[in-house]
Amino acid sequence: MKLIFAIVNPEDGTPLAKALRENGIAATRLATTGGFLMRGNVTFMIGVEDNMVDPVISLISANSKERKELVPATAAYSSGNNMYQPTPVEVTVGGATVFVVDVDRFERL
Repeated sequence: MKLIFAIVNPEDGTPLAKALRENGIAATRLATTGGFLMRGNVTFMIGVEDNMVDPVISLISANSKERKELVPATAAYSSGNNMYQPTPVEVTVGGATVFVVDVDRFERL
């Protein structure tokens, strides 16, 4: 048995949850924060048999889109009479970060 941790953009959380449900795959959904931009994410914990790892990762991939986004650069500062206003920086967000971990024991109590 494996435990899959999938960290996705919040915009992808609902479509991914629906796809997992439609395919009979149980998952626990958690609101998380972290990464480069320190923004909210959605983390799914999915326990599956070994033969289901690749199909689940395919579902995650199909429902986790990368997108470009403008984010504010560091704070503005002044130098003498000049005011420096940083321009927004374009970054790629979204997609998914996936970890697959062996499970030694599983019990439903």
